[in-house]
Amino acid sequence: MSIVLQGSTSGSVTLQEPAVAGTTVLTLPAVTGNVLTDTSPKAGNVIQVVQTVKTSVFTTSSAMPTFADITGLSATITPASASNKVLVTVTGVMGVSPNGYAMAVNLVRTSTSIAIGDARGSTTRCFAGGTSNTADARSLTVCFLDSPATTSATTYKVQLSAESGSTAIIGGCSDGVQVYHFSTPTIITLQEIAA
Repeated sequence: MSIVLQGSTSGSVTLQEPAVAGTTVLTLPAVTGNVLTDTSPKAGNVIQVVQTVKTSVFTTSSAMPTFADITGLSATITPASASNKVLVTVTGVMGVSPNGYAMAVNLVRTSTSIAIGDARGSTTRCFAGGTSNTADARSLTVCFLDSPATTSATTYKVQLSAESGSTAIIGGCSDGVQVYHFSTPTIITLQEIAA
């Protein structure tokens, strides 16, 4: 049996029962608003969000081009569809000690480096890098739309490397003798984006 609702000025809406055995109950919310009629997200919609916040300072003397995993700075997401994308955002502060040295940041999906620069001689291929100048700190901003092409749990992590003879720092900066002037959070956020 169908129920027909007449429009206030014209037209109508027909509520048609499903052709299934048993009883189906549709519970309407006791609020004013529009009823969602399609559970399929539109392209560009955010499906889910995962975030990890690291509040401690991390340092490494791992020499370029070898990277060290930043302890506590990873996040895992399980995409709903293999065609969906994952927007990876990392924000924080980085530094290197002593002055005049360089550091590099690497973005990894599972065990594969992603969004890295082209090979140029002996340079370290990475997502971001910086050099020291007195005891200042550099903003770290990573924003990359990845295509993992899977519905399996996928882990994204951030790695750090320093020029030989120096120490790379995430979450603070140093005056050259490992005295930290401040401590800031480093955050990785994953957003699944509908294809």
